Amino acid sequence: MGSGLFGSVFAQQAIARGKSVIIIDKRDHIGGNVFTDKVGDINIHMYGPHVFHTDSIDIWKYVNKYASFDNYIHRPKVKYKDSVYSFPINLLTLHQLWGINTPEEGQKKLQSVRLEIDNPANLEEWSLSQVGEEIYSTFIRGYTKKQWKRDPKELPASIIKRLPIRFTFDDNYFNHRYQGIPTQGYTHMVENMIDGVPVELGTDYYSRDDWIRYAHTILFTGRIDEYYNRVHGSLPYRSLTFQHELHKGDYQGASHVNYTEESVPYTRITEHKHFERTDSNNTIITFEYPENEESDSDPYYPIDTAKNRDIYNKYRELTLQEKDTIFGGRLAEYKYYDMHQVIGAALQKAKTIL
Repeated sequence: MGSGLFGSVFAQQAIARGKSVIIIDKRDHIGGNVFTDKVGDINIHMYGPHVFHTDSIDIWKYVNKYASFDNYIHRPKVKYKDSVYSFPINLLTLHQLWGINTPEEGQKKLQSVRLEIDNPANLEEWSLSQVGEEIYSTFIRGYTKKQWKRDPKELPASIIKRLPIRFTFDDNYFNHRYQGIPTQGYTHMVENMIDGVPVELGTDYYSRDDWIRYAHTILFTGRIDEYYNRVHGSLPYRSLTFQHELHKGDYQGASHVNYTEESVPYTRITEHKHFERTDSNNTIITFEYPENEESDSDPYYPIDTAKNRDIYNKYRELTLQEKDTIFGGRLAEYKYYDMHQVIGAALQKAKTIL
């Protein structure tokens, strides 16, 4: 159930081991959130930008069986008020802020602005203890409040610890050995993965209750709380709305610009032509707007709090009692996965079970 990366990789592994497989998906396309749609000669990341990156040679070899990858390196920018900054935070960022020129100057400056906070208890305190008030205000506070619809004091530090801080001029967002984007889009990659597998699109898992008679085993990649009728309560997610626009020429000169002011309603603008080599005279941009938890939009980011982890663990105990249903993926495991992580998890699950 589900043709995202977890479901598609597991299906490929099952077919490779001689199993008979069918995929159902309630959407009208395959690929889940990595779905790309080609408009003219531009592949549009319909559910936000997806850049593949990994240090695992095995996972890199795996995806390269199904797609050719370009050498795209992700170098996003930050727009705050009237200034544009290099991102992630690196020596150029510190130069733009404070005129810093060397690693030693940067380390001294950051040490001088950090706040002494013993045992930071939340995202805000951890950020202030690492980078001080100016960087926190410029890059983190407003963006975080928009993205999570919560005061940063209410969020765990784990959300922001993924953000690198470098004392070099390296502005490559991902510090992984292998990185790129499929030259023909992620949809083409997923099509190749599940080649020969019957797929029923527009099919809601909950439209019938006899799937287990239809197949010996079910792989479920949907919301775990929904599967169990929310008997232990709802697991909240951050949802997103995407607004796509067609323009002439070049809109922002970069694939990805974060807008970190709280007063700007969207969190980022993606310009898809910069993900690949194209001479198109047109450009397509996507505004990304965070939604409330109560929104009917698709769930994207699990909200990692102690309370929500406790709720998930109750559901996980129920899954251990299942004999014919396997659970995997971001929604079923209530876990934030990057693409290489979800592929690795699916490969491991397939190895263990099949």
